[in-house]
Amino acid sequence: MTADPVKVLVAVGWPYAQGPLHLGHMAGAYLPADIYARFRRSVGDDVLMVSGSDVHGTPITVKAEEMGVTPEDIVNKYHPEFLTYWEDLDIDWDLYTTTGTDTHRRVVQGFFLKLLENGHMYTASSRQFYDEQEQRFLPDRYVEGTCPYCGFTNARGDQCDNCGRTLDPSDLIDPRSKFSGTTPVLRETEHYYWRLSAFEKPLLQWLETREGWRPHVLNFSIGMVNDGLLDRSFTRDLDWGIPLPVDDLGPGKSIYVWWEALMGYYSAPQEWAELQGTPDAWKAWWEDPAAETYYFVGKDNIPFHSIYWPALLMGHGGLNLPTDVPANNYVTFGGRKASKSQGVGRPLSWYLDRFETDALRYALARSLPESNDADMDDDDIVRRINDELVAAWGNLVNRVFSMTGRYFDGAIPATGDLDDRDRTAVAAAQTTLSDVESHLRDVKLRAALSRAMQGAQEANVYLNDREPWKTAKSDPERTATTLAVSLGAIATIAVALSPFLPGSSLAVLRALGVESDDRGPKWEAPSLAAGRLIDDLGPLFAKVELDEE
Repeated sequence: MTADPVKVLVAVGWPYAQGPLHLGHMAGAYLPADIYARFRRSVGDDVLMVSGSDVHGTPITVKAEEMGVTPEDIVNKYHPEFLTYWEDLDIDWDLYTTTGTDTHRRVVQGFFLKLLENGHMYTASSRQFYDEQEQRFLPDRYVEGTCPYCGFTNARGDQCDNCGRTLDPSDLIDPRSKFSGTTPVLRETEHYYWRLSAFEKPLLQWLETREGWRPHVLNFSIGMVNDGLLDRSFTRDLDWGIPLPVDDLGPGKSIYVWWEALMGYYSAPQEWAELQGTPDAWKAWWEDPAAETYYFVGKDNIPFHSIYWPALLMGHGGLNLPTDVPANNYVTFGGRKASKSQGVGRPLSWYLDRFETDALRYALARSLPESNDADMDDDDIVRRINDELVAAWGNLVNRVFSMTGRYFDGAIPATGDLDDRDRTAVAAAQTTLSDVESHLRDVKLRAALSRAMQGAQEANVYLNDREPWKTAKSDPERTATTLAVSLGAIATIAVALSPFLPGSSLAVLRALGVESDDRGPKWEAPSLAAGRLIDDLGPLFAKVELDEE
């Protein structure tokens, strides 16, 4: 346990409420964030994990236009669906909200006025694409074309999904309107711009002092700043969004959704504090320099969280910059990036219907794309569950619990004199817990899970070495010590696994009489009470067999 609890803000990317989520989303941002938040709570830190549905993203208005419905109709369909995902996958939010709340609107407009007051905004006319057939200006995502950097033919006007570069629509080669398919023309329009270029030097100085960041995040960010940062438009010609709190540009102007959505990390804690009846409580996570902030996003969102958002925070002043941006790479399916817009990868609901929650969490966590893209298929998920989770961890728990029931009527046996092999097993479990903690503190989640499973294998080796099924009749005291040591190792490993497998780990610990609240156990090797009856768990996990389709 930490001596002095740290305020930890776990901020997670805001998904567009315009379509089902898939495994790539879960492995990219949401499951890693939940694992990390659960760990920090277990060591005694004061964690606030927030996110929400982005209801103003242009993909929503694009889909609404295509379906002939309102943006509200799209949001009202998918935001509730997201809430079921979080419940089914055991994602433990402190607040999951939307960018459509009154609090968010107030905070975003206040943030804009603060930037304006600090001299980081100016108005300018620019040429923006206009669809003559539809007679309307085209926001970024309403323009598609060829990326000038990598040649990808389906790049969007704000970003290329292939190379990750942020773009302006005018950068695209052979631009086309997403509405009519025609070639748009450039027309004059007036917008607010923010002086991103003024933050090149402070951003570079800040980035060069980051320690422990993932190399692909830090190298990309430093390289992008070194290439030069241009001022960026802060408003768009859209009615769907957060309206400007000033009227000098006339009607029909909204704050650009990318900057507005980033401000959700600032507005959500304020909404949470209001809901708690302590409206100033959010300040402890945002204004105390000792607080830590972690942003869990996918690779395509790195520049927004390592460059643009820190620049906005610098421009505002008085707010904490990111402690870390542990962005993951892509999850691919058959070599293609998982994408709901491109129809790559099954919907998350398909997996939730077929796999136990902790089993699915395990398979995903074992393949987190922390340093490289990770290719995933259904056979790999089944293999991870059956050959690793069930065979190593589940089998260990079931065997030891069953033998305790058979030889000691289900009561935790008292430990006799420990020999060197026993002491080695006890120490191995404690070392597992310590090593897992070290990996988790470094946000190396996949390594942490691998180390925890190594601990389970070590406990299996100890059990097989001691063969309590053979000593049960000839040496009951030896058998009692073996099972007591094994149960202690199981309890310790369950703690190490609890951020990854919260439901089943909690069930194991409670069956052993270890006190824990619903959000997880204390991060320590539990002490088991000899004589305490073990609750009957049955098989911890079931083997998976998918039907042929």
